[in-house]
Amino acid sequence: MLEHVPHWLGSALKGVRAGVGKLAIAQRELGAFEALHLASPAFANGARLPERFTADGEGVSPPLFWTGVPEGTERLALIVEDPDAPAPQPLVHAVVWDLPPEDGELKEGAIRADGAGDRGGTDVGRNSFFGEGWLPPDPPTGHGPHNYAFQLFALGPGPDAGDSPGRSAIVRAMAGRVLAAGVLTGTYSRGEEAPVGPVGAAAAT
Repeated sequence: MLEHVPHWLGSALKGVRAGVGKLAIAQRELGAFEALHLASPAFANGARLPERFTADGEGVSPPLFWTGVPEGTERLALIVEDPDAPAPQPLVHAVVWDLPPEDGELKEGAIRADGAGDRGGTDVGRNSFFGEGWLPPDPPTGHGPHNYAFQLFALGPGPDAGDSPGRSAIVRAMAGRVLAAGVLTGTYSRGEEAPVGPVGAAAAT
């Protein structure tokens, strides 16, 4: 969709961004927490997302893995946001609720619509376009690099967020119960020089 935004308009909006202070992980109601390790075999932290995971490619979700889940964790939650979106709030690209409370992974393409029935241990929630599943990165041409923040939260006991929750419902359900959290950032841009960064688990140490 945003690939059709003219380059001149994207460039004019370069200074209009939601801001990292509005990411879920930066919200005060979550309290203090320890760090856990979140990485991907497909891209290193801070490196450019491969095109296949964006609106310019196949548009599938990237593979992720994590370690360091603390004892007492009841469930994990994943929120993927773009704080560089030219909007008042970060654009939500994915929400996954009720992941198993242990070190684990999400395979490539795993973030997809799953309805509200038997979830098999996870529930894929709603993105900013009110659809379930992965919303592929689609930054405006000429707007500059966008950072896509993959935020994983280890949660202690507390309320459920409901079926197919959105970002707001999850943040409310997480308030005061985050035991640990980790962030992995991938970048993407259109109409800009595309640097090639390190990829794979070798960079995720």
